[in-house]
Amino acid sequence: MEIINELKSLQDFKYRDFQAKLIPNIDKSTIIGVRMPDLRKLAKKIDEKQAQIFMEDLPHTYYEENMLHSILVSNMKSYDDCVNHLERFLPFVDNWAVCDCISPKIFTKNTDKLIGKIKLWAQSSHPYTIRVAICLLMKYFLDDEFKVEYLKIASDIRSEEYYVNMMIAWFFATALAKQWDDVIFVLEDNLLESWTHNKTIQKARESFRITPAQKQYLKSLKKRR
Repeated sequence: MEIINELKSLQDFKYRDFQAKLIPNIDKSTIIGVRMPDLRKLAKKIDEKQAQIFMEDLPHTYYEENMLHSILVSNMKSYDDCVNHLERFLPFVDNWAVCDCISPKIFTKNTDKLIGKIKLWAQSSHPYTIRVAICLLMKYFLDDEFKVEYLKIASDIRSEEYYVNMMIAWFFATALAKQWDDVIFVLEDNLLESWTHNKTIQKARESFRITPAQKQYLKSLKKRR
């Protein structure tokens, strides 16, 4: 299977233009314009040998190749293989959409090992590796696996990168919705950089999972610039 040809056969020009507006930091010429359901269907058509060859052929040229790579990694059934492929791929991730597509089901059963990797990735110098780390922390560690100590992984990060700080804000807004009593101190004690602090409050106050009383309290915590 010629994967690039398959992707181009699924091209939707209007969708390409739409995607280009959502991901302004990458060259529009690298976006083919393939919708996510079609990418997921294509991933199911690719056999194990083809997937292996494709995932080893880095860097990719097109945005959709990176999205497909994220889907293939997320579908892997071996934790160790998944992590190995993900660590080879992370340095080539260059936008928020590919980051947020990474969601391996096998991670659910291996959170004890995953948390160490998240701590390591969160200290990376590569902004999208950091974003992946915080995104995975949000996906897998705000429910049954939640521990207050894990909040420090995100609160200790200092970055000039918009997409890193936005992810941190999204993480803490979600954490407030799920674990309010154990998370609110992060804002009360001013543990975040000012922009991220205020963006967390904004996103939390937009959430239907935050009560009116909580929203009013959050408003009182907003920092003046």
